[in-house]
Amino acid sequence: MIGKKQRLNRLALGFGILGLLGLLLGVILSVAGYSALADDSFRLTNHTMSELGNYGHSPFAVALNGGLFFGSLSLVLFSLYSLQLSQTITGVLSYLGLAVTCMALAGIGLFPVNVYHLHVFMLKWFFIFGCATTLMFMVNQAVSLAGNHLRWGWVTALLSCINFAVFLFLPLFELDFTDGNRPFYQEMVLEITRPHLWWPAVLQWLSLGWFILWLATLLLECFHNLKQPSD
Repeated sequence: MIGKKQRLNRLALGFGILGLLGLLLGVILSVAGYSALADDSFRLTNHTMSELGNYGHSPFAVALNGGLFFGSLSLVLFSLYSLQLSQTITGVLSYLGLAVTCMALAGIGLFPVNVYHLHVFMLKWFFIFGCATTLMFMVNQAVSLAGNHLRWGWVTALLSCINFAVFLFLPLFELDFTDGNRPFYQEMVLEITRPHLWWPAVLQWLSLGWFILWLATLLLECFHNLKQPSD
């Protein structure tokens, strides 16, 4: 009979894989559709994820928003199952933070940029919770002295945390990256004439990319635990 930990690992791994696939498929389909059918070609360096989810502007907006919403909800379940396996308070807090971060990401899909103020609110808190959660994960790794199989978790969490933080705090240095040094999360569609390298877009994609890679390392840890002898 499979032990309780094994059952929780199986559930966590299943929902995690489903959620990650949902996110990736949503992004890939919306980028491909935008490049093929929209008036201008899509570039990661000066187009944002928010534009991909803009109904009436992006041909496959429903793919992105659906992928964000349903994929993130699956990742919330992954987080809730995983936190039951944590043996430290910092581990519980990191997975609880991940659940809240994924709820904010689901909110980005539920409230696309067409609902501007709610979209910006969700985007802001996704970056805030994402930064705090990856930082808590690294604290937990240091406290629990995790094994070498999670060494890539350190790297992806660190880079994810750095990109989240830069996205949030770089405008505070008043370097004129945006008009009036507005926060980057308020600039997702406002800039009409953009440089080829537009920092709000670049940092948004880097943050999301490293966040997804960090999630992948958590799934690898879950798979590793699944191969261990059951209780």
